[in-house]
Amino acid sequence: MNFRSSKGIGTLFLFFGLMIGSVSCTDTLESTVIVYENDFSDLNLAGFENGKLFIFQNDTIAGFYHNDLVALNLTDLPSHNVLKITTEILIHDTWDGNADDGKAGPDYWYFGVDNQEVFRTTFSNSPCESTYCLYQSYPNDYIRQNRPKTGAMQTNMPGLCFFGAFPNYTTRYSISKLVSHQNSNVRIFWNSELRNEGIPDPVCDESWSIAKVTVEALVVN
Repeated sequence: MNFRSSKGIGTLFLFFGLMIGSVSCTDTLESTVIVYENDFSDLNLAGFENGKLFIFQNDTIAGFYHNDLVALNLTDLPSHNVLKITTEILIHDTWDGNADDGKAGPDYWYFGVDNQEVFRTTFSNSPCESTYCLYQSYPNDYIRQNRPKTGAMQTNMPGLCFFGAFPNYTTRYSISKLVSHQNSNVRIFWNSELRNEGIPDPVCDESWSIAKVTVEALVVN
């Protein structure tokens, strides 16, 4: 594994992301090393559990998943006390966000580090009109009421399966979080809890994919 580092950064204040532990807004970033970066263009799934690839919009991505645990195992990390984990995900088809009828939603997506969940939210690909709108929690933790596709990188892609011929049914997000961590090994996991009661093919109704993963090892004092 090749590490890329950035030294002598000076005083940078960490004010973003969800942090587990005691990283504060006045801590100083001393160094950062990119320990893993993968957009799957070279078909590399080394270290992945339940990794699989497919082509979407001429890009190779990991997926597509429906309530499937996916994990990445990294070893021999350099000395660090914080990890910055950035995941670009694609939310496909009819996610219903915070809908709480117990049949179509809520539609959760979450990720974690080692044995601890870091971030849980919901996404919605619903139209949003004055008479009908299924709100999502992202970019906040569940439960917050944000309009569908809030915080998205891209919203104009077609869906999969049932909605493959329709635009605006795949939404791309970049999710970046800071996590206190010191071990030389780490297991990063992603999963969803999607509800599709009465749908004969749930995977084609709602799914998600990973477009890119970047992991940085930080030293913060």
